Amino acid sequence: MEVKKHTIKLIVHNKPDVLARIAGVFSGRGFNIESISANITREPEVTKIRIVTKGDSSTVTKIQNQLKKLVDVQSVSHVRDSKYGQREMVLMRLKLTDENRDNIMKMIDTCECKIVMKKGDYCVIEATGSVEDIQDLVNRFEPLGIEDLSRSGTVAL
Repeated sequence: MEVKKHTIKLIVHNKPDVLARIAGVFSGRGFNIESISANITREPEVTKIRIVTKGDSSTVTKIQNQLKKLVDVQSVSHVRDSKYGQREMVLMRLKLTDENRDNIMKMIDTCECKIVMKKGDYCVIEATGSVEDIQDLVNRFEPLGIEDLSRSGTVAL
């Protein structure tokens, strides 16, 4: 079977230790969590968690079945690209020098990034897109001097 990335969405009770038990299901089966994002929903007692992992469909189904058995898990679903929007956000801090300032500003305009903060010798930019778009953006800015970056991980409805 083909090993590829899968996004799993969980709706859980917002209680201590839920995330640790979910992570235990993955580690118990020897799978890595590629990215994870968790936020409370419109109901503060409920949290939505999105996990991206790699594996074949059969193994991901087994993981989903194990997750469904956890006490505080209300629902588990496999997010598919065609049905749900999946996005990621990146924040990048770029060092501004006399040599690269014009190139960075041109790249920001070309890539439709948003400047979040600009100080004398650096700026912080924000961009959203698919995981592939964000990776491409990081690759394009890398030669211009990324000092630091933070990616949100996949967010999906």
